[in-house]
Amino acid sequence: MIPDHFDLPGSPWPILPPGIHLATLAEVEMRFASNPRRRAQFRGLVAALANLQGAGCRRAFLDGSFVTAKPRPGDYDACWDPTSVDPAFLDPVLLTFENNRAAQKAKYHGELFPSTIPADQAGTIFVEFFQIDRFTGAPKGIVAIDLSADPMLQPTVTS
Repeated sequence: MIPDHFDLPGSPWPILPPGIHLATLAEVEMRFASNPRRRAQFRGLVAALANLQGAGCRRAFLDGSFVTAKPRPGDYDACWDPTSVDPAFLDPVLLTFENNRAAQKAKYHGELFPSTIPADQAGTIFVEFFQIDRFTGAPKGIVAIDLSADPMLQPTVTS
């Protein structure tokens, strides 16, 4: 379940409370895909996560202004657990970080990183870095999505 946002003094928008909050993609859609811009970003996120899941990824973490109360986020930020990922099945765009991740933004409407690589010069890995409010340095929440069990990513059988 995704908890309610709260106001953090010094942060421009209400944010999620600290912690990793497990949610399904349907819950993410219901909570955050609230206007045309956010719906386009959500569709890009689902496409990226479908590729990651097909390559063996089991969990992703969603962050950025997309999970805040900002009305029109520029994109979303996400990171994914590289354990069990077979690079042969991974879209190369997901490992393309040049030009401020322009290829990722063009294809998936967001930025995605392996969760275990450093996000800053101090060596903070992305899954930890995403849990720090960039405006205040205070702890904040992110959303975790279990890709191996999410109904939105499961193949459908038609007869």
